[in-house]
Amino acid sequence: MRKSFFARWRSSFLTGLLIVLPGVITFAVVKWIFGTVSSFTDTLLFFLPFVFQPDEVYKNGVDGQMFWYWSALAFVIAIVGISVVGVAARYYFGKRMIEFADNLMLRVPVLNKIYGTIKQVDQAFTSGKKSSFKTVVLVEYPREGIYSIGFLTSERADEIELKTQRKCVCVFVPTTPIPTGGFLIVVPEEKVVKLEMSVAEGLKYIVSFGALTAEAATEFKKLND
Repeated sequence: MRKSFFARWRSSFLTGLLIVLPGVITFAVVKWIFGTVSSFTDTLLFFLPFVFQPDEVYKNGVDGQMFWYWSALAFVIAIVGISVVGVAARYYFGKRMIEFADNLMLRVPVLNKIYGTIKQVDQAFTSGKKSSFKTVVLVEYPREGIYSIGFLTSERADEIELKTQRKCVCVFVPTTPIPTGGFLIVVPEEKVVKLEMSVAEGLKYIVSFGALTAEAATEFKKLND
């Protein structure tokens, strides 16, 4: 039986959608990341209003969001600046300057709490030390029946255990796709499911929106053989 025009169109549309959708989502994610990052990097071009007319810098001709090409320039400047810091960190003078800036940030009231916490989280992901994130775990969060990937940070929560009369552990639940932000939750030990994947694989799992890495898939297959 010959398909109707609508049925043929629907089939073609769904086929095309499956082909186009990954690319559209990719560009949407890139656009979102660029927009989020540019909201910070645009401040590097604070001098532009003193050089050009406001209508040549801002979309509304007064202030606020810059034209995309200015944002792109600020993004490039940020990349170059970060690269320069990375190169400087290899040399004695650069290390001393970075150490000075680090100590200065840690001495500023209020700011030192925020900076210190973020620095510890960053080091936990990059240091590779056993004293940072120990194990990838599964916890029921944000509510019972819904599971989140987290990292075991400590198996001691002395005061909390005294108050609750239960053995508890500390788990860091990162956000997706940027895992340097997240939530610290204290969970009863029996509610934590330890996973076989390494911290690096857990990080890949989170950044990739839950797409299993080849290594994790292989381990999972071995466990079920």
